[in-house]
Amino acid sequence: MKKKKMPIERQKPIKELNYVVVDTELTGLDERRDSIISIGAIKMHGGRIEMGNTFYRLVKPRTAISRESIIVHEITPSEVMGEEEIERVLSDFLGFCGNDMIVGHFTSIDLSFINREVKRVYGSPIQNPVLDTFVIYEWLRARGQIACPQHYKLYEIAKCLGVPVNGAHNAIMDAFTTAQIFQKFIPMLIAAGIEKTEDLLRVGNPLRGGERLRVTSEISNF
Repeated sequence: MKKKKMPIERQKPIKELNYVVVDTELTGLDERRDSIISIGAIKMHGGRIEMGNTFYRLVKPRTAISRESIIVHEITPSEVMGEEEIERVLSDFLGFCGNDMIVGHFTSIDLSFINREVKRVYGSPIQNPVLDTFVIYEWLRARGQIACPQHYKLYEIAKCLGVPVNGAHNAIMDAFTTAQIFQKFIPMLIAAGIEKTEDLLRVGNPLRGGERLRVTSEISNF
């Protein structure tokens, strides 16, 4: 399912874009030794979350699940032993994403693991444009659009913004929490003059955080 890179409609209003909000659960955070154990995603059109349009799959991991990982997401080895391997799941996941803009919290972590597998199976990484809600959060906070203190973790930001957080911590629930956060960001971005696709890609680019983003991501949940 290797896809050609689609041209980005750079002048399209951000409230008319299609987004797919993605989260993964991992055996750990070492990109060389760890692997994916679940992928969750939910679609958005502009600021509307499409509750009936979701993707969630457990994955038989290629590496052992660490004790720390089990504590975070409560997925045990026995739960994923009978699941499909990542090669089978990737095809369905990429089909679900289509050409939509990918959104995530510390997206660089999720996509580093996903793209490692996509490149291995299909020869090239995902071509979709990508946004990072943490980078957008920092951008809005620096401009006084958000009055929250500096947070890194998804659930801390959610609570500060009044997004309900329940006890479940898995890929689909975290994708839903991220979608609700991003939903709150859209009117703030428009008020700050970020109305077009090219503007959104500029302020939400995961690479804007550079090495600082990589370091602070280590304290985020996996």
